[in-house]
Amino acid sequence: MIFKKEYLDLVLVPSGLLIMFVYHLLLLYRCLRLPHTTVIGFENNDKKIWVEKIMQQPSNKNVTIALDVISSNISAATFLASISLTLSALIGAWIANNSNIFQSKLIYGDTRPETMSIKYITLLICFLLAFSCFVQSSRCFIHANYLISTPDSDINVKYVELAVIQGGDFWSIGLRALYFAITLLLWFFGPIPMFATSVIMVSVLHYLDCNTALLEQRRTQTNRILKGSE
Repeated sequence: MIFKKEYLDLVLVPSGLLIMFVYHLLLLYRCLRLPHTTVIGFENNDKKIWVEKIMQQPSNKNVTIALDVISSNISAATFLASISLTLSALIGAWIANNSNIFQSKLIYGDTRPETMSIKYITLLICFLLAFSCFVQSSRCFIHANYLISTPDSDINVKYVELAVIQGGDFWSIGLRALYFAITLLLWFFGPIPMFATSVIMVSVLHYLDCNTALLEQRRTQTNRILKGSE
């Protein structure tokens, strides 16, 4: 049996995607069952403390600070949503023009038109998913903005916490979609760069997503910081 370079795409690309998917499934499990072992769990814990602090002492100064923080998150989510939509439009235009730049013989891998179409479509899906998540993140933060700025109201703190945490969760999913898009972008240069990027990406994300400090210690430290700022 003669080995062809097209076979590399059938082995390395699914392997790279499987590594990414398995890592994020394990990360999701840890976020749901063992949140104290992840950065996302620590961030959600800090957000709850922040919301409780704002809602328990709803002074004009605290509300103003809270609205400024949320507005910065809205601006960042809107900016990344605009970038994702712009890149999606560029990819769509690229597909329409049927460019042959990435079909060079120098690329060691499958460069057939059918495979190139799959590459464009999967990359487009990642950017559209990122766009949708960043839009939903902006929606949640805007809702939290309304809840915090409502004067003389007895709004349940849990509602504000849910809106802020959901906004952060959609933000995280949007970023993960962009991480997938990076690996798929390297696929245009061949399956070997794509697979190598997947392994490196998972290694870097594992380092960035893990925490070894105890959650209760983090909560105590955060409360001390908040009390010291009064």
